[in-house]
Amino acid sequence: MVVIGLFFITNAYLYRIYKLSMETTNAILSYWDYGIIVLYFVLTLWVGLRYAARANKDMDSFFLGGRALSWLLAGVSMVATTFAADTPLAVNELVVKNGISGNWLWWNFLAGGMLTTFFFANLWRRSGVLTEVELIELRYSGKAAAFLRGFKAVYLGLFLNMLILAWVNVAMVKILQGFFGLSGDMALVYTAVAMVFVAIYSSLSGLLGVAVTDAVQFVIAMFGCIVLAYLVVNSPQIGGIDGLQTQLLALQPSALSFFPTIGEGGSGFGTTLAISMSAFVAHIAFQWWASWYPGAEPGGGGYVAQRMMSTKSEKDAVYATLFFQIAHYCIRPWPWILVGLCCIILYPDLKDPQMGYILAMKDFLPNGIRGLLLVAFFAAYMSTIATQLNWGASYLVNDLYHRFLNPKANDQDLLWAARIATVLLMVVGLGVSTQIQSIAGVWTFLIECGAGLGSVLILRWYWWRINAWSEIAATLAPLVVFGTIKMLSVYYPDHLYLSFPNSYFITIGATILTWVVVTFLTSPTDTATLLHFYEKVRPDGAWKPIQAQSKQHKSRASQLGSLLVCWLSAVVMTYSLLFGLGSFIFKDYGTAGMWTAVALGSFFVLRSMLSRTTVLGD
Repeated sequence: MVVIGLFFITNAYLYRIYKLSMETTNAILSYWDYGIIVLYFVLTLWVGLRYAARANKDMDSFFLGGRALSWLLAGVSMVATTFAADTPLAVNELVVKNGISGNWLWWNFLAGGMLTTFFFANLWRRSGVLTEVELIELRYSGKAAAFLRGFKAVYLGLFLNMLILAWVNVAMVKILQGFFGLSGDMALVYTAVAMVFVAIYSSLSGLLGVAVTDAVQFVIAMFGCIVLAYLVVNSPQIGGIDGLQTQLLALQPSALSFFPTIGEGGSGFGTTLAISMSAFVAHIAFQWWASWYPGAEPGGGGYVAQRMMSTKSEKDAVYATLFFQIAHYCIRPWPWILVGLCCIILYPDLKDPQMGYILAMKDFLPNGIRGLLLVAFFAAYMSTIATQLNWGASYLVNDLYHRFLNPKANDQDLLWAARIATVLLMVVGLGVSTQIQSIAGVWTFLIECGAGLGSVLILRWYWWRINAWSEIAATLAPLVVFGTIKMLSVYYPDHLYLSFPNSYFITIGATILTWVVVTFLTSPTDTATLLHFYEKVRPDGAWKPIQAQSKQHKSRASQLGSLLVCWLSAVVMTYSLLFGLGSFIFKDYGTAGMWTAVALGSFFVLRSMLSRTTVLGD
């Protein structure tokens, strides 16, 4: 019955869009386009339902795919999740305003991602927990740990998750408005229908089905974006890569630079990335490790931790995370960057730079291909929504319902609770979507309200003295400090220290000072809990008092030095691949060769040092 109902809903949805497109946009889509869209929805539904039986065994099956994902499937699923409907639009805006170097606003997160790869991926897999939040009571003890687990289950799984769901919905609304000329309310209705579709197949198929559909959706999404980039760049208005460079050198030469200008800023093109030294330091030196941000959590977390824990082995967890970093930062951005550079030429007077990407879709895609790229956006949207619903439900069910409300619930009770939680998150996310006006505002809120928290999320694995009160303080302090700064900025709008990046430095400093003081004013986690955690997870670092009491692993030598070399070489390798591919695209073959040589050298260093560690398993 569910399948039949879903079939009719989907077809009614597509038919309504078709009628509106005929009425308001002079038949933007052809019958071929609609055929592609229908085929995509049918394929997605089939893949999701195919894995429904495997998700009905127990909680591990539903939320972690039975811990049987290969590194490639888990890695692709991570990449697909970070490719939301808003991502090409956001990159387009960065490039139009600031050129290629505008992407440093998110490229800087690579260092944190690689830190997760080598220092945390194997530990997450080794911990055996079902969710990131469950780790709290494995690592800490007492009532404080119980409170923290319950609080973060609601804070991350519901509150922050609904903000993420909302901004992805807002982006999809924007796409439908721009592509079909729909009103905001009507576009939200269609987005809601698509979200219902996602909620149904994700609640039936669990993580394994979500991961497989993620892989299909990622291939479709990337293919569509590559096709668009090719057609726009090779259009008569642009004239290929040579024409693109010639026109940009005449209009905005700095648009082609891979690196930002460090200065005091200015006016006109490139103001965001012609930045002060303090802003550059905030982005490059602090943001990647100090701030909690979805998909780039210091030490791993959220759906990234979920994917690491769902792999077959520690080795698969590490390789999955490494693949994610390389694909996320090196390969995926260039089709979006190319379209953004073309938009500087094609739409010079556009008030909303994000709309340039949508206009390029309408203006340069032929019949049949338009439907393909629209499917690509649906794929990007659905992969992100499916993951957010699944991991959010895992927190609410495993760490709230099962832990505090119904500890005696059996597997079937928990599976039903998981499906109910999925629907709940869908409804709440749609409700919040109606209240969000600015996606950028949500980004700022997430970065600043997690400023300083990352230091505890990293050190809890490597320093025994961190306790539950440390993490409570680090979680709450930035909320208080950021709220205070925002309140003061209303009364003292001219005080520069109240604006970014100065406010960011203040929040980080206050948060770290708070949790350090709280740590030494409170008792350590009890020895039995620490000993159990140490012997199960086998972390490196400052664990000497606990190691002395352990009957296992007393003689292990520290691998932190080797892991630091792995981390640094992987960061250099990935940035080199990124810039090498860019140089190759722009036909600067000498520079491309230099970057390739650096990437190869870094790869051999990484491979050599990795073999000296046990990060891939004992």
